[in-house]
This record gives sequence, C-alpha cells and structure tokens, in this order.
Amino acid sequence: MMAGRTLSPVTAEPITRHERKERTRRALLDSALGLLADRGFGSLSLREVTKQAGIVPTAFYRHFASMDELGVALVEESMRTLRDMIRSVRREPRASADLIRVSVRTLYEHVRAHEDHFRFLTRERYGGTGAVARAVAIELRLFASELAVDLARFPYLRHWSTEDLHMMADLIVTAMQATVLELIEARPRDAGTDERIVRTAEKRLRLILLGVPNWHSET
Repeated sequence: MMAGRTLSPVTAEPITRHERKERTRRALLDSALGLLADRGFGSLSLREVTKQAGIVPTAFYRHFASMDELGVALVEESMRTLRDMIRSVRREPRASADLIRVSVRTLYEHVRAHEDHFRFLTRERYGGTGAVARAVAIELRLFASELAVDLARFPYLRHWSTEDLHMMADLIVTAMQATVLELIEARPRDAGTDERIVRTAEKRLRLILLGVPNWHSET
C-alpha cells in the first residue's frame, strides 16, 4: 500500500488523500442539508452534523472553520443550482412569451429536482439570522445583478438605464421566490396543484413584462 492512498473495497481503485477529504466534506454538506429538512440552520449543531456524516467532531475543523462557514458553503452550492437553471434558459434567444413559459417550466423542474436546496434557501431567506441569512441576501443580489445584465441584451431594453434594469430584475427575482415558496409548501402534492402554481407564475411574469413597452427609462 502506498502512503496517503487506500483501496476502495468496491472498485479496488486507489483513493488519494485529496479524494478522501472531498468525500468527507461532501458528507458533511449532505448531512447538514438532510438534517435541515424541517428546521432552520440556527438550530443545527456541529455534533449532529458530524454524527450524521459518520466522523468525529474534531474532524469537522479540517473542512470548515465553523458551522457558519458550512452554512455559507451550502448557500453557495444551492445558488449555483439556481444560476445553472438561468444559464440553461438563456442559451438560445426566444420571444418573450416563449421565454416566460420556458423559464417558469425550468424553474419548476429545478425546484422539484432540488427541493432540499430550495427549501434551505427559502427558510434562511425569510426566517434565518446571522452569517447564513446574510449570505443568502448577498447571493440573491448578485443573482439579480446577473439577470439585469442579461436583460440589457434584449433590443427593446437597451435604452433602459442601469437602475431601471436592476429594478426589473429585482421584480423578476421576487416573483421567482414567490413561486419557489409556493412549490415548496404546495398542498396537496399533486400534478393539479403544481400546474396551478406554474400558471400563476407565468401570469406574474407577464404582468411584469406588460409594463415594458410603456416604461420610459430615464438615462
């Protein structure tokens, strides 16, 4: 056996020290997210997370300086999911009506595929405190800023001021957050409820965009 390397009992392939470290870090993140299914981050303890991950508490500090650092890492990971969603929508130019439909459907699919991440973000956004709640607020502002840049690429918005583009981006992000919350809290959990939420989300975005042709941006 080589120093710093072990063999996987399943694949019999060498596992480096770096790979072991990444697996443990992943286990800590997954364990925390699983424990947060029905409560806020503030109620989570280091011992709970390490026990769930199957490591000793002292090993936690090889990966995170504090529980707050772990929480911020979860925020960044969860927001990465949201950014990937938006990038997948904007790859191809579309008419506004089609863009709304595709955007909402993509949001719906991502929320249902990553409910643990979106539930965590929503709970910390509206009920969290401290470093994790601040991290969510910062990430949402960055997300809105990226969206404002995307909006500026549309020909009919190129004459808008930066301030107005950011205002519109904030409205869209707020509408998206409302849809995420409705999906997470949907009762009953069935196709009919989901379809009603999706239709409402599309209407919200149409209402926002209806004002675009009549808005005279002051540059």
